[in-house]
Amino acid sequence: MVFRKDKARPFEGGGLVIFLDVQDAILAEKVVKKAGYAAKMVAPPPELRKGCDLALEVNLVEKPAIQRVLDEEDVGYVDLVPINTKMAELLDVVKVTNFGEWTMVKAGNMKLSFEKATGIIVNTSGGGCPDIPHLHAQMLDRKVTEAPWPKDIGFTLCALMLNRALEEAVHLWQERERS
Repeated sequence: MVFRKDKARPFEGGGLVIFLDVQDAILAEKVVKKAGYAAKMVAPPPELRKGCDLALEVNLVEKPAIQRVLDEEDVGYVDLVPINTKMAELLDVVKVTNFGEWTMVKAGNMKLSFEKATGIIVNTSGGGCPDIPHLHAQMLDRKVTEAPWPKDIGFTLCALMLNRALEEAVHLWQERERS
């Protein structure tokens, strides 16, 4: 029996997919979510890192199905391991700071700031990856809900982290509009 996200199964975590490189981690998240399974990109504890500072947290009970999906889509991964409760906490990669008229969302080493009143992106910063100038130019002066997704136009860990920041900014903006 395969437990799928679309069957309203709650996200319980308990397993980590470990990768050697960022591109495989990004692809794995897309593939696993497209297949309907719950997954969340996290920073694994140091003792589990194998060259990539990202891992994919998944429901451990779905391990065989997720491994099958990754293998069928030829996504490189090192292992899918259970999370030991004695292990260091997974790092929350997103933090929000309010600066009066602006909100800054930090994800990893990337930051995205937007104006609270309009939702317009006023700055992106951080990282040292080669695609950052392009991402900055594509996002600046656009409303958070209209900006391109960095993971779709970038190819680095910085792009992935900026995408996480944009996801949170969109969430914050939509919450503000509802209230």
